[in-house]
Amino acid sequence: MAFAVYIAECTPFSTPSPLFHRAKLRSKLGRSHKVSMTPREVEKIRIHFQPHEAREQVAHSMPPEKVEIFKSLEEWAEENILIHLKPVENSWQPQDFLPDPSSEGFIDQLIELQEQSRELPDDYLVCLVGDMITEEALPTYQTMLNRFDGVRDETGASPTSWATWTRMWTAEENRHGDLLHKYLYLSGRVDMRQIEKTIQYLIGFGMCGGLENSPYLGLVYTSFQERATFISHGNTARFSNGYGDMKLAQICGTIAADEKRHEIAYTKIVEKLFEIDPDTTMLAFEDLMRKKVIMPAHLMYDGQDVNLFDHFSSVAQRLGVYTAGDYADILEFLVERWNVKKIGGLSGKGRKAQDYVCKLAPRIRKLEGRAQERAKHGGTCIFSWIFKKEVLL
Repeated sequence: MAFAVYIAECTPFSTPSPLFHRAKLRSKLGRSHKVSMTPREVEKIRIHFQPHEAREQVAHSMPPEKVEIFKSLEEWAEENILIHLKPVENSWQPQDFLPDPSSEGFIDQLIELQEQSRELPDDYLVCLVGDMITEEALPTYQTMLNRFDGVRDETGASPTSWATWTRMWTAEENRHGDLLHKYLYLSGRVDMRQIEKTIQYLIGFGMCGGLENSPYLGLVYTSFQERATFISHGNTARFSNGYGDMKLAQICGTIAADEKRHEIAYTKIVEKLFEIDPDTTMLAFEDLMRKKVIMPAHLMYDGQDVNLFDHFSSVAQRLGVYTAGDYADILEFLVERWNVKKIGGLSGKGRKAQDYVCKLAPRIRKLEGRAQERAKHGGTCIFSWIFKKEVLL
């Protein structure tokens, strides 16, 4: 999954009130104790549970009759989507790219890895760490997919095509965070405890993507995300090559290739939905773009910086790892990939939605210009991930 953002934030809704937390603490201490808390203490407790405001979300927006569409596509998915999975025995594993601790040359291999990583600049490491943290929050993404009406895994080991895809996609994606995590650990360039705290916080906080448990919204979202991740990992591969770390370039390039394969599968599903239910699919595309595609790690927190994701995204924007321009490029790619401009059989609302998504990219590009201007006058930020070093935003 992709990690950087085109200016997309959660709309303020609600978090547990101070009274809630005070009552919770009082219940722990017992009824005989009186708890007096300062505003600062209340804020510290609130941040522990959730540092960000969460947007109000619709639980289920897809009409029940639409479930039958996805049931009718089971055989199609088996023949056209599962083919984009690789057998485990033919798949790469993280150990293929890392020093072998069981070999006599392990220490020499480790020294070589660390020497190659020495030239990686701090701002690049921030992007790489953010990428890895997002990949490590995989439990959140599998949970998201398993909430979609009509395609969820009802038993945890369901043999349906949709359930099989979700589990096997998760298994393939799991290697990405695993590999990057081990590489960064071995490099000695980052504060692993702060990174591990961030991962735990992020998984605990989840994400609010506004997908309403609808596979229409969810599959457009995942199509966008896989494309974004392909771009961002490809850029980290290119940069690491330029910094002289050939092994890291190989790692990021390999992950990018996986993301491209997954993008092909998800975009193929949406293409099929446009074919059999164009109006609902078009409205979902519009809905998602009006909300803005919220990136999966937008609730990122390290125990210190409540604006960590914004700061991380600013660094990625400035370096060119993932930018507002990439966001616009992805939108244009999907509009062309799904032949959105030529889709017919739409209702009045569907045609308005079609017009909106087809004209949106130029508007986003104006934001890219503004973002670049802000980057020129940006401040700095201290990142705990790299031992509290200061990095230009």
